[in-house]
Amino acid sequence: MMTRLQEFETLTDTEEFFDFFNVEYDEKLVYVKRFHIMKKYGEMLAKAKEQEFVNDEIKLNFYKFALISVYKNFENGYAPSAADIWSMFDKPSACGSCSTATSCNSVEEVSSGVHA
Repeated sequence: MMTRLQEFETLTDTEEFFDFFNVEYDEKLVYVKRFHIMKKYGEMLAKAKEQEFVNDEIKLNFYKFALISVYKNFENGYAPSAADIWSMFDKPSACGSCSTATSCNSVEEVSSGVHA
């Protein structure tokens, strides 16, 4: 039987992350901004790797907070700069919905910068 953290690590689609944490979201916003949301979320997960968490529950709470925080920034009108957008094209993503045909296999890929 998988732990909740192991289950989290199997998620691949943006909507799966929201559903996993039972976070309400605007489907249209996620559809339009999914790449940017996941890029910023991946950056926050990478920062989480530098931290030591007491247990998996606290780590998952951080992951949930990070997702909500990133989403709320976009919901409130955050727009990446032109430099951010152009730099994304210099670093192809492993995300099947982005610039390559391969799919993301784990949160490891997202948080290790493969997504970024």
